[in-house]
Amino acid sequence: MAQDAANVARKLIRDHLVSGEMTPGAEIGIRIDHTLTQDATGTMVMLELEAMGVDRVQTELSAQYVDHNLIQEDYRNPDDHVFLQSACQRFGVWYSRPGNGISHAVHQERFGAPGRTMLGSDSHTPAAGSLGMLAIGSGGLEVALAMAGEPFHMKMPEIWGVELTGTLPDWVSAKDVVLEMLRRHGVKGGVGRVIEYHGPGLDSLSAMDRHVIANMGAELGATTTVFPSDATTRRYLHAQGREDAWHELTADTGCEYELHDHIDLSELVPLIAKPSSPGNVVPVSEVAGEPLYQAYIGSSANPGYRDFAVPAKMVEGRTVDAKVSFDVNPSSRAMLETLTRDGWLGPLLHSGARLHQAGCNGCIGMGQAPATGRNSLRTTPRNFPGRSGTPEDAVFLCSPETATASALRGEITDPRTLDFACPSAGEPEDPVVNDTMLQAPLPLEIARQVELVKGPNIASLPDCEGLPDALELPVLLKVGDNVSTDEIMRAGAEVLPFRSNIPEISNFVYDRIDPDYPRRARETGNHAIVGGENYGQGSSREHAALAPRYLGLRVVLAKHFARIHWQNLVNFGVLPLTFANPDDADAVGQGSTIVLEDLHRALAAGPEVTATVDGKPVQLMHGLSERQLALLQAGGLINWLRNRT
Repeated sequence: MAQDAANVARKLIRDHLVSGEMTPGAEIGIRIDHTLTQDATGTMVMLELEAMGVDRVQTELSAQYVDHNLIQEDYRNPDDHVFLQSACQRFGVWYSRPGNGISHAVHQERFGAPGRTMLGSDSHTPAAGSLGMLAIGSGGLEVALAMAGEPFHMKMPEIWGVELTGTLPDWVSAKDVVLEMLRRHGVKGGVGRVIEYHGPGLDSLSAMDRHVIANMGAELGATTTVFPSDATTRRYLHAQGREDAWHELTADTGCEYELHDHIDLSELVPLIAKPSSPGNVVPVSEVAGEPLYQAYIGSSANPGYRDFAVPAKMVEGRTVDAKVSFDVNPSSRAMLETLTRDGWLGPLLHSGARLHQAGCNGCIGMGQAPATGRNSLRTTPRNFPGRSGTPEDAVFLCSPETATASALRGEITDPRTLDFACPSAGEPEDPVVNDTMLQAPLPLEIARQVELVKGPNIASLPDCEGLPDALELPVLLKVGDNVSTDEIMRAGAEVLPFRSNIPEISNFVYDRIDPDYPRRARETGNHAIVGGENYGQGSSREHAALAPRYLGLRVVLAKHFARIHWQNLVNFGVLPLTFANPDDADAVGQGSTIVLEDLHRALAAGPEVTATVDGKPVQLMHGLSERQLALLQAGGLINWLRNRT
């Protein structure tokens, strides 16, 4: 290895390191330049800033987007929009108004900058890695701390180098690249790792193609995904009128990676993730011919110009099948304007497409739910059970080409079997730039005069007491592998309006798995939950930790935790423990009793903790740092910060 040669990810971490050693697995602290919040999580962030007594954010740039909860069927969502707007004015945050677009797409257009770090209260924040940023999803409380000027702490990840060679064949696009990664490695393949793409194959991928791949690195469980900042990045920023934000950031010749993989782009075929996991990937040809109800293009996972223009060319002069709902979800208002200017909206509408406002929409169950028992093909990043808004859904994840081909045929279709040539569409050199729906922070003296506007649905954060030294807890619920935060605390039009009201939203905890859990938890008080592998995968929403904690959850025992949810549990005073022997989980069931004694000393002594389960000893493990143990004993991150100051 060349002396001091470094890859892109290590350069980004090194340049922002404030504590710790860059040894995989060791806790490090990094300085955060940008933060991103969206309305499903941002209301809590703003309430947390208020609770911490923050006067003004200390980051280089913080931005709040309203993109999730756009349906205004009653006062709750619009009240929260007003609250968020007032909070942005008070704390010095950019505000993106409802209808301006998906946070990740708009941030890339207007604020993304190579070499910066970003922390976002959305698990798809890593999409910004497409521009050479170190962008990490986390719980809202950690984002609030970063906004207050505190470093972000995490375990130093391994850097996983994925070399790309060749070029994509006809009918194969960037979505198929990340689906290939999921086919190979599953939803846990990236845990504890940063995925860094390199190699000559990058030259054929646009900045928005890279956005697609970086966005769905979250589905692999990766800490984040990183691309270099190169000539492609420069072209994109030039087109957005922001070339001054560009600088080159590439891996040094001779640098090394802890892990390696290689993808020959020319060998890829159209792929699809079957229900109900992003990791359940097969070639489209294996499921071709299955009936179809819905084809959905757009979302944060396919937000680029070509992701709409190519489907428009495919349907031009044609009509989608009468059985299919063909849903078009523009990623940003500027993208919608560009498509309109260039004449691609007309063919989509004329073919039978249903046009929706720029936002997350059906991706998180906020409209466009599929019919019961019918297949839905989506270019969204996730297909967890019930996430679409339909409890018994059948959602497949695929590329825009596959979704559109299937809409035309009325059944799942390998686009390579169509009777016309594959169209192409590059990124425009002159996209529409529209900043009119972005409101800049107010000057400090004016900001200090702003009052937070709280509607009747906005409640103060509940207090969380510290971790006791001894616990005797009933196991109130046992769940299996790969339980997602969507299943712990679902999204959708019914639930998300209560995102700023923890007592109300707690009524929906685990209601799709065990509708009686919220009632039993309220009656029982302190209790434990037992999970399997990859517990808490998916969304970063901290409601999946805070609402169960409000109901009395004190300990979660699992075979393995997803990174963000594990940290969210700690942040709100819930102790996450893993089984030293995963087989021991089989002997713990709903109704078991867990006893933990002399807990503070045991946790401080090392990673092993002995519990008694139904009178028998069971060895458990924790991966908590000294700082995290202090958080737990204080009752969570907010209490710890209050005590510190």
